[in-house]
Amino acid sequence: MAALIAENFRFLSLFFKSKDVMIFNGLVALGTVGSEELFSVVAFNCPCSPARNYIYGLAAIGVPALALFLIGVIWNNHTWNLVAECHKRGTKNFSAAATFLLFGSIMGRASVAPITWSVISLLRGEAYICALSEFIKPSSLDKFPAEYGAEVLAKFPCRDVPANLTKFRDEVTRRLRYESQLFGWLLLGIAVVLIFLNKCLKHCCSPLSYRQEAYWAQYRSNEDKLFRRTAEVHSRILAAKNVKQFFGFVALDKEEKELVQEFPVEGVQPSPQWNAITGVYIYRENKGFPLYSRLHKWAKGVEGNGPTPEGHELLFLAS
Repeated sequence: MAALIAENFRFLSLFFKSKDVMIFNGLVALGTVGSEELFSVVAFNCPCSPARNYIYGLAAIGVPALALFLIGVIWNNHTWNLVAECHKRGTKNFSAAATFLLFGSIMGRASVAPITWSVISLLRGEAYICALSEFIKPSSLDKFPAEYGAEVLAKFPCRDVPANLTKFRDEVTRRLRYESQLFGWLLLGIAVVLIFLNKCLKHCCSPLSYRQEAYWAQYRSNEDKLFRRTAEVHSRILAAKNVKQFFGFVALDKEEKELVQEFPVEGVQPSPQWNAITGVYIYRENKGFPLYSRLHKWAKGVEGNGPTPEGHELLFLAS
């Protein structure tokens, strides 16, 4: 148990440090595996009662998967960039392809954890066996006693059955575990194929070279890290100035004093500037020169986000 908890804490630490998409998705999957194992050990307990097994078994697979999906949508910056875009500018500048890519990216990223949860749950089989044991037809079991019905079958996952039904319980468990694992492997295979096709489609439809796409990815990562770091310092210095104005002094440590002296902050950015760099970004080129983000476009003084004779759409980019 302690090992599982420690594994999940290590996952969370790496999760918040990771910026690479593949590493991010891998860490989400690993963390979900650990969480599912922990859930199975401490939480899953089949009621072994007719009509309750089915609801509980499906809830054990579906509810955590739904929760993980919604958390993935909430934690995705693209979601809130889309909300900001619709609120400030609408989606009139988006083509159908760009809109599809936008939602595909949000849904795809958010689906990593719930698919992993569902696959592991199905491969383990406990929830599936719990949910469907009562629906096994007694006639499909050779020489099953006629006096027993769904009520006894529902108790098979708990092993609370008469001694003369032990062999039938083992057969039902083996049959349902086979079905559960089959569905799990099929779900995993479908997910991998879809990821492969998505990667192929992305690279085949991209007008950029592989090296330029790699540069674009590096730019996005560096811009995001530098923006967040600078915003944190800017807000700290501005807060220090306001606190000092209110109290007449501000209690700063040595590092903060050096920041205040090195980076003088005169004011704040007006709302139009924040709006200009916030929202969904469609890759554009201006007179043959790429514009890699809304911040890049704002710094170059380019107005608008609509199609231009010199520009073309590639992918959305939430800056």
